Amino acid sequence: MMDEGMKLNACSWRLRAAVAFAGAVFSASPVLAQGKKDVSNYPTRPVRFITPAAPGGTTDILARLFSDRLTRNLKQQFIVDNRASASGVLAAELTTNAAPDGHTLFLPYHQHIINAALLPKLPYHPIDDFTPITQLTAAALLLVVHPATPAKDFKEFLTWAKSYKGSLNFGSAGIGSGGHLSGELFKLMTGVQAVHIPYKGTGPALAALLGQEYHFNFMGLAAGARMAATGKLRALGITSAKRAPGLPDIPTIAEQGLPGFEVEGWYGVMGPKNMPPALVQRLHAELIKIMHTPEMQKTLINMGSTPIGSTPQQFKSYLVGDLEKWSKVVKASGAKAN
Repeated sequence: MMDEGMKLNACSWRLRAAVAFAGAVFSASPVLAQGKKDVSNYPTRPVRFITPAAPGGTTDILARLFSDRLTRNLKQQFIVDNRASASGVLAAELTTNAAPDGHTLFLPYHQHIINAALLPKLPYHPIDDFTPITQLTAAALLLVVHPATPAKDFKEFLTWAKSYKGSLNFGSAGIGSGGHLSGELFKLMTGVQAVHIPYKGTGPALAALLGQEYHFNFMGLAAGARMAATGKLRALGITSAKRAPGLPDIPTIAEQGLPGFEVEGWYGVMGPKNMPPALVQRLHAELIKIMHTPEMQKTLINMGSTPIGSTPQQFKSYLVGDLEKWSKVVKASGAKAN
């Protein structure tokens, strides 16, 4: 198994190759003068929308939804570039090495901050080396169990978990995933003793829960709700502070007896460090205009997401708080990367 230094060296090698390839597709352009350049003619060429995930997941879907509408509105192609390697580290590093002229954008999600909490030797700072533009959405997780579990709601589950005889286990899509750290936070706040079992993705983790190989999982809200609706899983509570707009009948964990328990995944748009304020404002305005269309609102809510549309400063402040929160959870729980 490679240590973290070897992983980052390998990531840097891949980055050099990726940047060389990208240069053939996305030609360089002068950086806009800080805050003074007229950005009314932006973009002047195709925009690269780097996505730290494989095709088909929530991050990729959001990138394609927004890039399609940006392409229509701004009359230049916004091209989704999937870079799923190294848990998003490669995608982030590619972004930091791009010119801050708006022709390279980044659609990170919560793993971007979790990486920084788990990996102290990242080649960038997750906030200071980027330009936050807006948080697009928030998405809670859903605590689910197999229907054979005696607990019918979160209160019963907490009592059952605290008194469980034997080895209580929870599964997730992998070390450092939202489900993993949600489970660690649950343990810290309740005193429940449970062992984390990481799987190689959501699919294997779900299959193992259906086969009763472990006891509980904090999984994606939309997918978990669909499984619960069919009776294959039992939903016990969502991890957000408020009930989800698209699933108002599922109560939060906080309202069921664990006040202060809150975990929300986030998805947003960032650019390289030092993007001109005028350009940031232009991109922010375009993204918010798209987000506020009835069609997009309906699509996002049906995905189990809560539309946000924060200002750049609000998004930055949110990221600072998220990093502080997960750094504390990682330290207290002893969670480590592979």
